[in-house]
Amino acid sequence: MKFSGRLSALQRVQYRRYWLGSFASVGATQLQVMGQAWLVFELSGSALMLGYLGAATAIPAILLTIFGGVLADHLNKKVVLMCTSLLVALLLLVLAILDFTHLATAWLVILIAALISIVTGLDWPTRQAIFPSLIEREDMMSAVALNSIIWQSCRMMMPAAGGILIAYTGTWFIFILCSAGFFTMFLVVSSLEIQRAVTTGTPAPVSTLQKVAEGLRFIISNRIFLVLIALSFGGMFFVSSYMQIMPIFSDLLGAGETGYGYLISITGVGSVAGTVLVGSFQNSRRLGRIILTAATLSGLSIYLFALATSYALTSGYAYPLAMAAGFTIALFTSIFMITSMTVLQLQVPDKLRGRVMGLHSITYSLMPLGGLLVGFLSSIVSAPAAIALSASVYLVFACIISVREGQIRRIDGSSLSATA
Repeated sequence: MKFSGRLSALQRVQYRRYWLGSFASVGATQLQVMGQAWLVFELSGSALMLGYLGAATAIPAILLTIFGGVLADHLNKKVVLMCTSLLVALLLLVLAILDFTHLATAWLVILIAALISIVTGLDWPTRQAIFPSLIEREDMMSAVALNSIIWQSCRMMMPAAGGILIAYTGTWFIFILCSAGFFTMFLVVSSLEIQRAVTTGTPAPVSTLQKVAEGLRFIISNRIFLVLIALSFGGMFFVSSYMQIMPIFSDLLGAGETGYGYLISITGVGSVAGTVLVGSFQNSRRLGRIILTAATLSGLSIYLFALATSYALTSGYAYPLAMAAGFTIALFTSIFMITSMTVLQLQVPDKLRGRVMGLHSITYSLMPLGGLLVGFLSSIVSAPAAIALSASVYLVFACIISVREGQIRRIDGSSLSATA
C-alpha cells in the first residue's frame, strides 16, 4: 500500500501497526478521563473534588515522567509498553467492579486515578521515544500529525459515545471498555518488531538524576526548547484546564450526561480541524509567527466559552455558543501543539530524545493539574470567571513571549529538516 504526503509515515509497516493499535488505548484514555470526572461529580457535586481528581492524575505522572524519560532511553521500549498497558487494564477493571457494586467513593476513584497516573508516567515518555524508531526521518511531520489524529479523533468520537453510554448504562460499563482497550494495546505492542538502538563505546556510569539533569540542561540552554516547552506547559495549565471541570459547565448548561459528552467531543472536532490545517503550515517561512499566533488565540477563545456558560440560564443560545467556543479553543491549541512539537522533534539529539521529549510530555499532565487551580477558584468565584482569570495569566505570558523572543518568531518551517 502506497502512502505519501501527510500519510507518508504509514508506509512503514511497524509504525502503521503501532498507529492503528494506539486507537484502542487512546480511545480508552478518553473514556477513562470523562468517566472518572463524571463519577466524581456524581458522588460529590464539587468543583474542588474535580480539582483534586485532576491533581491526583497529574502529580504522579509529572514526577514519574521526569524519570520515565531516562528509562525510556535505556530500557526495552516494547517491554515497557506491554507492562504499562497491562497494568492500566487491570486497574480499570478494578474500578469497574467497584463502580458496578456501588462500593466506589469519590476518594477511591481519585486513588485509582493516581495509581493509573503512576503507570502512565512511564508509558507516555516511552511512546514519545518509540515512534521515531518506527519511521524514517523524512516522515517525522507526518508521524507527529498522525499521532495527533489518534488523540484528536478519539476526542471527537469517544466522549460523545461515552456520554450516551453513561446515560443508558452507567460509568461502570465505560471502565470495562477502557480495560479492554488497554489490553488490546498490550496485544498489539507484543506483536511489534522493534530494533534497539546500537550505541558505540562504553559510556561511564551516570546516575538517573544526572541523566535527568542533562535533559534539563539541554532545554534550559536551548532557547527554542525552553520557550516552546514553557508555552506548552502554560497553555495546558491555564487554558486547557477548563476541560477538567467540564461536568460543572455541563450542569450550568443543563446538558446532562449526553451533552457533557458532546462538549468534550467538539474539542476533538476542533483538534482534528487543526491537524488538517497544519499540513499547509509545515513548510511556511513564517512558522514561528504561526506558532505564537495559535498560542494566543487559544487563550482568547476561553473568554467566549466563559461568556456562554455565564449566561447559560438566560440565553437559549448558550449551549451552541459553548460548543463553538470549545471547537475554537481546540483548533488553535492543536495547531500550536503539532507545529511546536515538530520543531522540537526535529532538533532534539537522538541520545537525549527520551528524556527531553519525556519532559515535554509533562505538558499533557498539566491540564488536569490546572483543574485544581480553576476548581479552587470556582469555589470562590463562578466557574466561568475562574477559567477567564486563568486564561488571562497565559495571555500575558504569551504576549511577552511574542514581543521579546525574536528567535521563535523567526522559525522557518522550510529549513527545519535541513538545519536540524
